[in-house]
Amino acid sequence: MKALLNLVILLALLPSLLALAPRLQAERPGPVALVMDAEALRQEAKAEGKDLLMALEGYRPLGVNGVAFPERLVKDWVAEGALLYRQGRELREAGLPARPGWYYLKGEAWLVELLEKAYTLPRERLGEWLGFPLDVQAFPAFYPLDEVRRAREAGYYVVVRPINHRLRTLDPALPVVPQEALAVAFAGLEALGYPYRLEEAKALVRVPVALIEGTPQPGLQAFRERGILRLFSLRYEWQLTLKPEEAADKYVLAARERGHQLLYLRPYPYKADTERLLERLAEGLAASGVAVGSPRPRDFAPSPLRYAAWLGVFAGLSLLALGLPVYGGLVALLLLLLALGYAGSQGGALLAALVFPVLGFLGPRNGLWMWARALGYALAGAVFLSALGSTPATVLGLTPFKGVSLTLLVPPLLVAYSFLDRNYKETLARLYAHPLHLGEVALALLALFLLLIALLRRGNDAPLVPEAELKLRSLLQDLMVRPRFKEVFGHALFPLALLLPWPRWVQNALLFLAALGVASILNTFSHFHTPLPISFFRVLNGALLGLLLGGLGVILVRRLRAWWLG
Repeated sequence: MKALLNLVILLALLPSLLALAPRLQAERPGPVALVMDAEALRQEAKAEGKDLLMALEGYRPLGVNGVAFPERLVKDWVAEGALLYRQGRELREAGLPARPGWYYLKGEAWLVELLEKAYTLPRERLGEWLGFPLDVQAFPAFYPLDEVRRAREAGYYVVVRPINHRLRTLDPALPVVPQEALAVAFAGLEALGYPYRLEEAKALVRVPVALIEGTPQPGLQAFRERGILRLFSLRYEWQLTLKPEEAADKYVLAARERGHQLLYLRPYPYKADTERLLERLAEGLAASGVAVGSPRPRDFAPSPLRYAAWLGVFAGLSLLALGLPVYGGLVALLLLLLALGYAGSQGGALLAALVFPVLGFLGPRNGLWMWARALGYALAGAVFLSALGSTPATVLGLTPFKGVSLTLLVPPLLVAYSFLDRNYKETLARLYAHPLHLGEVALALLALFLLLIALLRRGNDAPLVPEAELKLRSLLQDLMVRPRFKEVFGHALFPLALLLPWPRWVQNALLFLAALGVASILNTFSHFHTPLPISFFRVLNGALLGLLLGGLGVILVRRLRAWWLG
């Protein structure tokens, strides 16, 4: 039966691999647009006595090919001198019949004319003055439209950043999204029109919208049919703590390994630092084979061959049921119900991530063949997970994978469960009567501590990452596709566990910890927004580096044992 189930897994791999072709075609890196924030650059331009477009042209030879215009507020126009703003009481004192408690503005005619139609508020005209019953200084007030037009005519990739406001008018006749815009990146924490006017907002947005890394924006899904572009930026306060070269490396990493197409830039206080940032960024993109240009939304139609992966997943689940020493069938059924009940449409992908990291631990402990078997099953599971879980929404990052923590928690626990004998009652009785030693307690606590660390350190913004490790990560990223340290750690433990004469309980403890690294392989592939080749080489580099370190560890332990016993 086991041989037949393994054959089913092998047969299911071919159509599952073919099902990944549309995704591979869609997620080729580049082109990316290097988009400079207009308002951030404006301060530099003013300091040099230039207008915005002149300052922007200075960075064009360094690769900047786009500009983003955040929507202005009324108070921004007031600060610039394009508008005057007065309270009604002040105008009454000047002899005008203004309403007390109202707020009035006047200024450039084109802007006042737009603002008169911009809000769903009562309004009145007092000659040149336009009045509102609310203080509108913090209300959205469009863009410097002449600059937007000139930037587009100069060939820049123009991005606009409209602000959602419950009292703004969503009228196609208003330049909420100017016709010169090639993409929209919503400002703030929600999409334009959220929550009740998304249909009105969709009528205004006829270009792709940006999915901003680390900034969930409710309502963004409504604009999916316009196309999605992944955008990466650095919070400016954090950017200022980084050297220009360090900041540039983060942008390169985002474009190369996370599929970002809009790189949103802000200048440093010193122009020389901004030039260093752009020079390093251009070098890194060129070295990574990522072109600078006009990005296009990445879309693909999932292949129907993906459903063949279900055969492989069920075959793996059956192998798990047969391989566990006790209640294998019940455990398999509970896993199936957990995956389908918790992850819904992603249940097949989650089930693959829970089952396949365990299968390599269920066979004989025949040295490094066990490591190869565990790696092979994990990679097969990664193929099934990717085939079932890869949809345009998951690859773009609109729909995150459900069960990320479970992929790191459940497989190691199942591996520990597999260590029970078939006569589990006798085993549990022996464990209960076993005299505890401080060494055993220390190793058990270490195992639990490492499991907790693995869970807490998942994600790009994980806590508990020491500064030395961050520097090591940066170094490895310059040399290769950086492997995940959990995987390096797990692979290194296989030689230590299998090639040295440990007591059974010590070997079990080491294999339990190694299971964390194998589970991390499936966790790596569950980050669907990361291109598949990047995930594959991350896993491959982790396996090779881990095996090398494990081999060195075996030599070191053998020499220490010889010294201690000699």
